[in-house]
Amino acid sequence: MPIKFQNRTFAPRLFTTLLTIALLAMLISLGRWQLHRAAEKRVLFDSFAAGAQATQAIDLKTPKVPRYSRVETDGHYDDTRQVLIDNMVNAERAGYFVITPFALQGGGWVLVNRGWVPLGASRAERPVIPVAADARHIRGRTDNLPSPGIRMGIPAALAPPYPVVANFPTHSQVAQLLKESSWTPAADLILLDPKEPDGYVRDWSAPGFPPMRHIGYAVQWFGLALALLVIYIVTNFRRSSVDNTA
Repeated sequence: MPIKFQNRTFAPRLFTTLLTIALLAMLISLGRWQLHRAAEKRVLFDSFAAGAQATQAIDLKTPKVPRYSRVETDGHYDDTRQVLIDNMVNAERAGYFVITPFALQGGGWVLVNRGWVPLGASRAERPVIPVAADARHIRGRTDNLPSPGIRMGIPAALAPPYPVVANFPTHSQVAQLLKESSWTPAADLILLDPKEPDGYVRDWSAPGFPPMRHIGYAVQWFGLALALLVIYIVTNFRRSSVDNTA
């Protein structure tokens, strides 16, 4: 129903109204999703900062510890069965994360991310990533293996020769590849401390955009919603015809 206001009439068309409602709902939903992501990232970044405060010794019997906790353990590397996680970028350069199995003293295994190495002249040229198998004490942070935003389809099974190049493997896939079933529940992965030897580029930080980036995106989506609403109102106000009859 048209609404008269002074010498103008607000008379939107049904199709325009329905389209505007749908677009407003989408824009507001995107803004709320960005706010939700900001809250998640705030927890993640706070967890990363808090993880630097204490160090816990772990072994095969240690239960799950919070993500990014600082840990230490004894054992030795197995450089004969390493995994290269593809599509990892550092300083705008493509490369790999070097994932090395670590045999825990007393039994069991844990995966260690020894850092980032650049891609060679081609993907057929795999990096040389040796590490001695002598007994050692390592320190780092607990983490998960890198994962994509959305997993598409069923990934191919991992298979030698080593080092195996993998695109976002799960821990179970790596365990199946290595044919090992005894893993510490403390963490899926240890990010090797930058001060530890036998590592590569290790600029560890909480993954993804910081919380303020998501808040900025949310403001943009809400701003677009407001602009759309203003345009809808302005364009649907029409000047009323003047009755000049006596």
